[in-house]
Amino acid sequence: MKHLLYQLSSFFISILIITACTGERGGISDRSGEIAQNQFDWSIVIHGGAGVITRDQMTPERDSAYRAVLNEALNIGKTILNNGGTALDAVEQTINILENSPMFNAGKGAVFTHDGVNELDASIMDGSNLNAGAIAGVTNLKNPITAARSVMENSDHVMLSGKGASQFAQEQKLEIVEPDYFFTEHRYMQLTNAINSEKHGTVGCCALDRHGNLAAGTSTGGMTNKRYNRIGDAPIIGAGTYANNNTCAVSATGHGEFFIRWTVAHDISALMEYRGLPLEEAANLVVNEKLVEAGGSGGIISVDRYGNVSMPFNSEGMFRGFSRSDGKEGIFVYKDE
Repeated sequence: MKHLLYQLSSFFISILIITACTGERGGISDRSGEIAQNQFDWSIVIHGGAGVITRDQMTPERDSAYRAVLNEALNIGKTILNNGGTALDAVEQTINILENSPMFNAGKGAVFTHDGVNELDASIMDGSNLNAGAIAGVTNLKNPITAARSVMENSDHVMLSGKGASQFAQEQKLEIVEPDYFFTEHRYMQLTNAINSEKHGTVGCCALDRHGNLAAGTSTGGMTNKRYNRIGDAPIIGAGTYANNNTCAVSATGHGEFFIRWTVAHDISALMEYRGLPLEEAANLVVNEKLVEAGGSGGIISVDRYGNVSMPFNSEGMFRGFSRSDGKEGIFVYKDE
């Protein structure tokens, strides 16, 4: 009898230990020791850049136009996720919509360098295995985010740049365009008039799919009037883009040099993993305390492994939006929204 009682006690203790150490999704343990208050089948969050974005700058027509493109992109991503598609597909195809719009500083709407050309950067990351791909300084790829994903999935490398990246994309049969495809009058006037007040434009997307996998992607044309083949944070894994199924997915926008130095995207994940902070607290600590103290401006979008979304920024505004499996969603532009 004593032997039987010992076996039963051992069995129940084992069950309690397994239950305590297993998270609610995919058997991932919650390092913070807290039970998640919210959990969603899928979530998606997007941005179209941060900067001096105020109502007095924006006509009602332009405001509506921005929101329409953001809504179109969000609808693509949420449809993919709602139908059981992957976070990677949602991120790539959502960003494709924003890259194809001349309204954002990515793809078609990329800003001009000092030499009057368009140099594009992008990165994407798979939170399920920490695989990542990036391209930088390309001048003839219609959709840089698609090229970044191809680097991740079809090469042994993480980042390719310049002519080499273009050659790789051509070999992968991705869409190549003439450099004048990227010409837009608005962006060219920014260069010729030396206007560099519009910091917004970089685009990004983060998603959680029904399989419990996270992904993040970022695409940009960089800074107006940039020189010397300058590369910002967008293609740098850990700075402008990061995804890890244990914590969160992050895409950043803002003054890239600061996001690189402070490894903003990874820092948010690290605060969650090693200090047990929830997403909202970690994101705000980095964006509204660390970056502000350093003198860096911008913001991030993020989603954690439970589907919670956070979109903090320390600039005047940020084009942003989200959608979740519980039906909640929204598109926002200004700081008071």
